[in-house]
Amino acid sequence: MTAPSTTPPDTTTAADRPSSPTGPPPSDVAVSVRDVYKVFGRRPVEAIRRLEQGASRDDVKALGTAAVIDASFDVRRGEIFVVMGLSGSGKSTLIRMLNGLWKPTSGHVLVGGTDLAATDAKQLRALRRRSVSMVFQHFALLPHRTVLDNAAYPLEIQGVAKAERREKARRALDLVGLGGWEDSLPSQLSGGMRQRVGLARALAADTDVLLMDEAFSALDPLIRREMQEQLLDLQQRLGKTIVFITHDLNEAMHLGDRIAVMRDGRIVQIGTAEQILSDPANDYVAQFVADVDRTRVLTASSVMVRPAVVVPVSGGPRQASRAMREAQVSAAYVVDRQRVLHGVVRDDDAVAALRAGKETIGDLVHDGVAPVSPDTPLAEIFAPAAESSLPVPVTDAEGRLVGVVPRVTLLEAMVPADQPRTGEIDLGTAPDAVASTEGGAA
Repeated sequence: MTAPSTTPPDTTTAADRPSSPTGPPPSDVAVSVRDVYKVFGRRPVEAIRRLEQGASRDDVKALGTAAVIDASFDVRRGEIFVVMGLSGSGKSTLIRMLNGLWKPTSGHVLVGGTDLAATDAKQLRALRRRSVSMVFQHFALLPHRTVLDNAAYPLEIQGVAKAERREKARRALDLVGLGGWEDSLPSQLSGGMRQRVGLARALAADTDVLLMDEAFSALDPLIRREMQEQLLDLQQRLGKTIVFITHDLNEAMHLGDRIAVMRDGRIVQIGTAEQILSDPANDYVAQFVADVDRTRVLTASSVMVRPAVVVPVSGGPRQASRAMREAQVSAAYVVDRQRVLHGVVRDDDAVAALRAGKETIGDLVHDGVAPVSPDTPLAEIFAPAAESSLPVPVTDAEGRLVGVVPRVTLLEAMVPADQPRTGEIDLGTAPDAVASTEGGAA
């Protein structure tokens, strides 16, 4: 991919940055990076001063190599935060500062509220043992130790008794699907299995934060995808805080709760996969995501619109037919007082019931098109949308109607838009509210 030649400004929003550069991070923040610069060279202080005045990385070459420039973000507890960028963007330097291997030239890196820049070597070793584990790209296993002893190694360094550490390592190996391989040597394992040992080693240490530096990039594509799925499964069960470094956009989109895009040492955008895909911060990010399969990233919640007509299941045919006539649609969605979707009613059925003197529409309701959840990928909505003339309803975990996806909106979402449509749609507290005509039902 060919990148534009101009260096983009930092376009992260205030919401992405810590609220205070000096105070302690909020309790739900596991890792906090605040105004961090890392400059290698003879005159780093002068280089930083010029960078703060708007100079680019190339402008300060004579003073030093600016690897990371003014990075600020918080990683929330229990999230997968992906740092993505091409080679030379600064992401590997950043993760080395997160585990304390390198200290910032300027700024602060806080892990669990402890500023790594202010800790001595002894405190830093203790912090790593207690709070941070690392999973490397090339496995970093000890070749003459068994799988079990490799997984137990961090606990051995911590001084945990042999029986206890081997039991914890055995449980971690079971979690990553390597039960039964405890007595094997790394040379007897495939690449994917060796990476599982590395992941088990990090899990056995039971630290708050996992740092994963290009952890899957050395694997074959099929094994890589399998490891990604396993990581997501483990995260759902264990709720670890994970900072994942990658140069692969699809991997970032698949794994990240939020993604930080880096270029030339700067973070140019932070957001969810949907936010970055639907609303790129600048031309560089837009070009970066141009070839992404939007149907696999965007979900129903990002494109759903307000249904044209919603009527209560206890209502009458006159109310239903009038609402459909005013909205110029041929069907209405039927909900109860909790907004739970019961189905749809057609205009001809409502008119026929009105002529027959019926007082309610309860027996006119039919299933219509099967609903989808807000997090359903668009790729899975095309089939139901093609099989029905009605927009596909979107319901939450309690079955409440939160929006609809018309076919035209579904097709429109395949084309990059200036502004994303995100968030749950409020249908109002009254079940008989007739919504605006943004999403037709016919």
